[in-house]
Amino acid sequence: MESRLLHRENLQTALLWAAPAAFLLFFYFYPLAAVFLESWEAAVDSSINWQRVFQPLGFTLWQAILSTILTLLVGLPAAYLFTHYEFPLKSVLKGMTTLPFILPTVVAAAAINSLYGPRGWFNLGWMALTGTDTPVINIVNSLAAILLAHVFYNTAVIIRVTGSAWEKMDSRLPEAARVLGASPFKALTEITLPLLLPSILASSVLVFMFDFTSFGVILMLGGPGFSTLETEVYYQALQRLNLPMASIISIIQLVCTIMIGAAYSRINKAVQIPLVPRMQAAGHMKAANFRQKLLLILLVIGLVILFVLPLTSLAARSVTRLEAERGQRTAINTGLTLDYYRELFINRRQSIFYVPPVKAALNSVVYAAETVVISGILGALASLALRRRNKLTRFMDTLLMLPLGTSAVTLGLGYLLVFNRPPLDVRSFTLFIPIAHSLVALPFVIRTIAPALASIPDSLRQAAATLGANPMRIWLEVDWPIMARSALVAAIFSFTISLGEFGATTFLARPEMPTLPVAIFRFLSQPGALNYGQAMAMATFLMVVCLTGILSMERMKVFSFE
Repeated sequence: MESRLLHRENLQTALLWAAPAAFLLFFYFYPLAAVFLESWEAAVDSSINWQRVFQPLGFTLWQAILSTILTLLVGLPAAYLFTHYEFPLKSVLKGMTTLPFILPTVVAAAAINSLYGPRGWFNLGWMALTGTDTPVINIVNSLAAILLAHVFYNTAVIIRVTGSAWEKMDSRLPEAARVLGASPFKALTEITLPLLLPSILASSVLVFMFDFTSFGVILMLGGPGFSTLETEVYYQALQRLNLPMASIISIIQLVCTIMIGAAYSRINKAVQIPLVPRMQAAGHMKAANFRQKLLLILLVIGLVILFVLPLTSLAARSVTRLEAERGQRTAINTGLTLDYYRELFINRRQSIFYVPPVKAALNSVVYAAETVVISGILGALASLALRRRNKLTRFMDTLLMLPLGTSAVTLGLGYLLVFNRPPLDVRSFTLFIPIAHSLVALPFVIRTIAPALASIPDSLRQAAATLGANPMRIWLEVDWPIMARSALVAAIFSFTISLGEFGATTFLARPEMPTLPVAIFRFLSQPGALNYGQAMAMATFLMVVCLTGILSMERMKVFSFE
């Protein structure tokens, strides 16, 4: 009898895994296998220019190392600020430092451009004051722009991961060192930092991986003079149509990201912080003396300059006319305007090749809704299967995390290689875009829903069954009310991830069916104040949507990098 029940349970588990496993096999491993095969055939070709491989690899590593170091220099003081001090609008400032990480990379790059770019607020203000036409700051198409954008984008990881560990650490340990005569610096270096070191390393590896696989930032702010593995794959595949070379670079990057992901998993398991009971935890303090007040003011000002100014300048630039449109010879009316938002709905040149931005926004919303459905169904099945702990479940749980360590550009290239003929053709089968987005969103959905399902006691289901409820009614009246909030959060995650995805979409989106990130990139690549203003308007729309999502998740107390 017991063996029959065990067999039945294993069969049910296998059936639950059937759809997620088939989805992963056909839409993840099959395209990756094609990239491997293409790269293997190209590797034996003596005509391959290996300098085009190793030169981007060297720069990718170099900029990722520099970006990680700078992010640590900003993130650790910020984590100290948020975990030790109380000050007005603290939650607002913390949310503003988190928002860039949620934003699509093209929007983060647009925010940096709106403040520091040739037509950014700093340069426009300088030219207005001096009466010159020469920008004083020109960091676009430079290494400085890449590093600044990566710090802007990834500091939230340090704040969240290291800050969370700092909050949980027993504050009595450094206090005991101070009582025994240690200076504040010695207590920091010999007690606090060693305890925080695993969390600092874990967050640093995570930041390094995001910098290593950066695509939108390099493409928009680095310019043609800087090429990483991601942008080189894009260049070789879509501009030179050299798929073998693109495949080789993709495989090298995939191997690197898998190694980085393995290092993160190993370090993350070693994170052990001495915890203090919640009732004894030290509360956040207010700055008491001049030194603390000065430190607090300097840190807040620095975070405002780094995070708040680019975001507000992006929104302000979308409603401000400061320059003439391309080809305009008449006088312009400078000042506040909503013209850039109105122009999103207008095909002024009546070109058959023009796609109004509002159409791109609609495409993004439709793709995001489809992503929510696909990832939601597959995530729910996987989460139900995860309640049964066995070898199959542990194996599948590991496989489902693999897409997080895979470059979206590599995935897009794989789709071009294998889905290039009817009926599954990337040029006609538009579901490939939400499918690719779902591969990235699925691990987040599972990690959100599975804990909620696991927290439901079996005794509740058994009691409902005893009272005559069928399995469907048990699901609707027991399981769903408990997991509804987690399901909503998972849907928000999926929606925002799809809305901002840029790497794979550049390969899969048809010219007449762009998404908002692709449209923003197109408009920023074209001259003229009107194109620039419309790009800022679209970026502001995405920023508002992402801000709404993060505020919803913060309100539900579920947003975390841990």
